[in-house]
Amino acid sequence: MHLRQLEYAVAVAEEASFTKAAIRCHTVQSALSHQVAKLEEELDARLFERTSRTVRLTPAGQAFLAAARQTLESAGRIAAEVAAAQGDIRGTLVLGTISTLTTVDLADLLARFHRRYPRVDIRLQAGISEALIDGVRERRVDLGFVGLWPEGGLPALRSRLIADEPLVALLPPDYPAAASRDLSLAELAQRAMVDFHAGSSARRQTDEAFTAARIDRRVSFEVDHIDLMLQIVGKGLAVGMVPRSLARHHAGGLSTRPVADAPRRRVHAVWSRSPSPAAAAFLELLDERMDAGA
Repeated sequence: MHLRQLEYAVAVAEEASFTKAAIRCHTVQSALSHQVAKLEEELDARLFERTSRTVRLTPAGQAFLAAARQTLESAGRIAAEVAAAQGDIRGTLVLGTISTLTTVDLADLLARFHRRYPRVDIRLQAGISEALIDGVRERRVDLGFVGLWPEGGLPALRSRLIADEPLVALLPPDYPAAASRDLSLAELAQRAMVDFHAGSSARRQTDEAFTAARIDRRVSFEVDHIDLMLQIVGKGLAVGMVPRSLARHHAGGLSTRPVADAPRRRVHAVWSRSPSPAAAAFLELLDERMDAGA
């Protein structure tokens, strides 16, 4: 069993395609398929169910995937750990973030980190909180900024509260409400609303606030990125709710108003209990900036 075989099989599992896995691994499909077959022979188990259209993990493949990811992650850290022991931070840092992150100036953090550790390559990706938490748990993401943290946490992960702030109403420029008072959830519910997809952490916090107030609302538009919400509100199609800091930085020509019974949005940084040297260095810088109030 070779690391290359593990890498090929993990790529097939994540891409759900031998063709896409071969492209990702910079090899030809026949060579990749041959190595996966040899791996299955050595393990005496079929890892994938193959049809003309789909590739799916078998139960044995699901067990293999978790262990293979850990093995590849550990192997990839050897050089980084040895270098770190000699005072040289290198390797790759994978960061994940929700699209509504504004309480942390991520671009500034990355600039400071790159100046301090120029030999670390940075991979940045956006996603929903649930996917980012899964990525951290599966060691595909080193640190994620998420808008949802399970009550009681997760045993294999650590977290730090980054922000706790109310949502404010995001309104078209010509919204007729008087500017002298806060809006209410009941007033917002009288208009078509735009929100994130049902089941997402951002949507869940808003839904819970309306449910607690026993107010029915109509979500006419569902989006997966804050920029789409801003555009829909800007066209006067709906009203929305966003974290106060995001409204302050990105609302542009839109109107924003406090909401008397607004839900709160909490943002956490989440990472593994055994972070890589690059991740540990980023956490140290994050702590410095948070403690300094930046």
